[in-house]
Amino acid sequence: MLSVVLYGSAARQEFDSEFSDVNLLCVVRELAPVELAGIAPAVSGWVRSGYPAPLIFSRRELERSTDVFAIEMLDIQQHHRILYGEDVFRNLHVPMERHRAELEHELRTKLLLLRQHYLLAPADNKKVAALMLDSVSNFATLFRHTLLTLGGLPSGAKPEVVQELARRLRFDPRPFLDLLAVRNHSLETKALDVQTTFAGFLLGIEKVVAAVDDL
Repeated sequence: MLSVVLYGSAARQEFDSEFSDVNLLCVVRELAPVELAGIAPAVSGWVRSGYPAPLIFSRRELERSTDVFAIEMLDIQQHHRILYGEDVFRNLHVPMERHRAELEHELRTKLLLLRQHYLLAPADNKKVAALMLDSVSNFATLFRHTLLTLGGLPSGAKPEVVQELARRLRFDPRPFLDLLAVRNHSLETKALDVQTTFAGFLLGIEKVVAAVDDL
């Protein structure tokens, strides 16, 4: 094992036990079956404890994956903690020319899924609220990358990122801010006007997708 890396909300100090996972990435010397079998007991124990299985890369594979995982690798590079071994992300090159294409793909895919899930229960406010709460953090992450693509220097927590992008693209940030407030327990779900919030949530995402497409 060369490195064990903590990434995601726990590394960004945005962890919430109700919504967040503890995400690990492990870099090993080789990916042959014998090496994988050697770390399998540790991975099984981790998963039995209720955590998602870690991502497993060899060093060469990690370096050659940055073009297809530009968003993910850039996120991890900017916000991670080394739990064991060396910092394999310190000098990792992420090709930004592939970043915009992956960003549009991720935004469009998540927008399509959001609409699909909404169509299954459009009048069920509880399910619609859960749908938004489950997805708002991912959209906020993509909004940070949108700011980066637009030439900004995104920093700060997700509410600040949403507000800055909303200012640039002229959409209402309130639906996103309210949902993020529910996630961090500073607002109760029952305080949401669910259908109005969903309409604004959808409109904001569509504006961001259009802006990235225009690039």
